[in-house]
Amino acid sequence: MPESHFGSTGTIDIDDIDKQLLRLLQTQARMSITELAERVNLSATPCARRIKRLEDANIITGYHTKTDAQKLGYPLAVFIAVSMDRHTAERFEQFERSVQSFEEVVSCSIVTGRTEDYLIKVRVRDMAHYEEFLLHRLNRIEGVAQVHTSFELREVFSRSVV
Repeated sequence: MPESHFGSTGTIDIDDIDKQLLRLLQTQARMSITELAERVNLSATPCARRIKRLEDANIITGYHTKTDAQKLGYPLAVFIAVSMDRHTAERFEQFERSVQSFEEVVSCSIVTGRTEDYLIKVRVRDMAHYEEFLLHRLNRIEGVAQVHTSFELREVFSRSVV
């Protein structure tokens, strides 16, 4: 197993076995240590140590259940680009706290290369739900100056880094 030391970028060094473990856990986080170890040709104890090392280094930040938004009644995915009226830390912190509290918001990023400041992805039941979200919650956050909406026709794929 590689030494648990940090590389020049401040991240731990990971090898091909670590990457295999990450890929397996990303597709099936409930896989047992025994099965993971078999898949990467290790015994259970070294496999468990590798996973613990990845968790301790915050490369593995949690284990999540992936759900089907359509089957849960949220078939409409919306990307909303948001412009703020002022670029102050306080204004941005307030916006971020507000959107994080909205259950419809599934991601929020500060972006560059556009006139907008944020790009958020929202899941809603239908257009009426989107209108309520936009008019009665998002646009009421202090500092929101402008929004531009794009509707997702179809997600081609979504994956994690490794």
